[in-house]
Amino acid sequence: MISFLDLKKINEPYKKSFQEKTETVLNNGWYILGKEVKAFEASFADYCGAKHCIGVGNGLDALILIFKAYIQLGKLQKGDEVIVPANTYIASILAILQADLVPVLVEPKLETYNLNPDLIQEKITSKTKAILVVHLYGQLAEMDAVNEIANKNNLLVVEDAAQSHGAVSNELSAMSDQNSAVAYSFYPGKNLGALGDGGAITTNDSELAKILFSLRNYGSEIKYYNDFIGVNSRLDELQAAFLNVKLPNLDAENERRRIIAKRYLIEIKNKKIILPFWDFSDNHVFHLFVIRTQDRNDLQTYLLDNNVQSMIHYPVPPHKQKALPQWNKLPFPITEKMHNEVLSLPISPVLTDEEVSFIIEILNKY
Repeated sequence: MISFLDLKKINEPYKKSFQEKTETVLNNGWYILGKEVKAFEASFADYCGAKHCIGVGNGLDALILIFKAYIQLGKLQKGDEVIVPANTYIASILAILQADLVPVLVEPKLETYNLNPDLIQEKITSKTKAILVVHLYGQLAEMDAVNEIANKNNLLVVEDAAQSHGAVSNELSAMSDQNSAVAYSFYPGKNLGALGDGGAITTNDSELAKILFSLRNYGSEIKYYNDFIGVNSRLDELQAAFLNVKLPNLDAENERRRIIAKRYLIEIKNKKIILPFWDFSDNHVFHLFVIRTQDRNDLQTYLLDNNVQSMIHYPVPPHKQKALPQWNKLPFPITEKMHNEVLSLPISPVLTDEEVSFIIEILNKY
């Protein structure tokens, strides 16, 4: 069986380094916000071309804390509207709701699965104060167009880069605006994955960063002195150590993903399968390789019968979730079409050339 994602195999090369780092952390005797977190924050900020990196508990917390920090700064207030793609993982929307803000859903482009900038302006009202952009499946959204709209309407831009570690466009990382804040997840299956939960925020805004460092730690800059109503969301010391071990290989692993994706795009020749759009630049790191097909369940069963595991990202769009009944009857036909047709093929840095060839062969016989 070709696994969709073999995390054990992905982390195997790092096993000795992980064990050494575990020993180091144990011997340091400092397990919360210690040297390893500071070291990773410095390394990841440098990697992203950002002034600041704030390590937090997970990717959802990263987004929530960005919005709460902007509220603390007075740049947002409870009840403000935030533009967000209708086609996204629900965490993007949960973050807006948990910050007491109002999500306004906008359809994606069918070709890229990402937010359609052409549809943003019509959704902007006097209450709109921010745009949350999601770089879905590893491909950067059209940030030039989004930033132009944001500047024209005096809107904040927040980026959900949970799936796009290392994606670059015009030699810029996912943080494409000087005043933007970018949220990352280090969930084990991400391109840069920990061995547990973890997340981070990068920004060039020093005032925002100062509040974020405090908010993640009970709203406290100095122990036992609390300036804000904060939370406990700190990147774990051991996970930070593991991430710092893996970070130097991220670009090479992303490039391996691109090589596999290029083969899929060139060699899969089946009229029943719609391949994803990619301009062959570095703006895509292929966290996922997502195809579309009319009878997804049939194709998924066929692949499984031929020892190829696939996944659906995601079977139910946010506006159809039981948790969000207020949106259940709203029409988002492009989003719904995607969620009814998408299927993710195996793609990871440890997938062999032989396995890729087999997957292509099986798909072409479908």
